[in-house]
Amino acid sequence: MTEQIRVMIADDQWLVREGIASLLELEVGINVIAMVSSGQEAVAEGLTQKPDIILMDIRMPEMTGIEATAKIRQALPTCQIVMLTTFDDEEYIVQSLLAGACGYLMKDIPPGDLARAIKLAHAGVFQLAPDVAGKLIGSLQDIQPKPKPEEKTLDLTPRELEVLKLVAKGATNKEIARQFEVSEGTIKNHVSNILMRLELRDRTQAAVYAVEQGLI
Repeated sequence: MTEQIRVMIADDQWLVREGIASLLELEVGINVIAMVSSGQEAVAEGLTQKPDIILMDIRMPEMTGIEATAKIRQALPTCQIVMLTTFDDEEYIVQSLLAGACGYLMKDIPPGDLARAIKLAHAGVFQLAPDVAGKLIGSLQDIQPKPKPEEKTLDLTPRELEVLKLVAKGATNKEIARQFEVSEGTIKNHVSNILMRLELRDRTQAAVYAVEQGLI
């Protein structure tokens, strides 16, 4: 039997919540277990239900989606949170990723792509909408245009640096493995070594770190 990915939807608009839930219920392997209308409810229900994935809106009453993301990720580090919003503001993007979101997608995403995004997030793949990726890179490069590499970065091997750069650009382990003509397991080991040496939690932090260090 196919493993069910347990999804919670956090959005303050009833029609949006119901619409997303109706679409996802048609997808094999995805089970919508809860819907909430505020950031505060997202935290409370998230800690109770412990979903695999949360689709999180940004602007909600009582507590923003960004604040809720930080609280949930601190309490439930295995829960992956994907921001799903209409706002592509640079500040929102950066704050969301620093709060621990593993992706930032726009609400005009096609239903099939959203289902795939949920499955990729469940597999630990960091995702950004194409326009969002460009804004994130531009924003962080403006903040630190030519930083000096930290000693931790210098500890990485040349291959690990290349892998880190591709991770920051949103490439999956499979895509990186194909480019270097090695196994996907080898790339997974490289990513694990990168996270350990740089003292980072996940691919999201690695992507932000790479941009801040001027590696892309």
